[in-house]
Amino acid sequence: MIKNIKLDGTDRKILEILQRNSNITNAQLAKEIGLSPAPTLERVNKLETSGVIRSYHAVIDPAAVGLGVSTFVMASLKGHNKENINKFITAIKAVDEVVECHHITGSGDFILKIVCADIAAYQQLMLDKVSNIEVVDSLQSMVILSTFKDSKSLPIPG
Repeated sequence: MIKNIKLDGTDRKILEILQRNSNITNAQLAKEIGLSPAPTLERVNKLETSGVIRSYHAVIDPAAVGLGVSTFVMASLKGHNKENINKFITAIKAVDEVVECHHITGSGDFILKIVCADIAAYQQLMLDKVSNIEVVDSLQSMVILSTFKDSKSLPIPG
């Protein structure tokens, strides 16, 4: 687990800008935050090496690549012990269509976000892979009809 890193106003501004546009050049970033390029690059490197910035990604439109169905699936395990949790996590990590897996509180043990080409592909995935995980007790599916907010930017406390 990463410890809470002390961020000053400049660090927060860098993070806000990089979340909006991770392809920004160092020169442009320096100009926007009011520093010269060398200290700007030093700050970005510090944010990366400390683990504040974990990675950079392209955000892909699922429909544009043939992924027309997204679902949330609540999974409950047969027993809530460390062995079952580890078996479930290991199995889920091997399923490419599961793009998110969160250990949760409440009526279920995990919530998954799954993307598939269509309902038939989703049904096949659930039958062949997810429901066959030996420690799964029950699954509850929720098909996403529309998405109105899908922000990848975190609000940086200050």
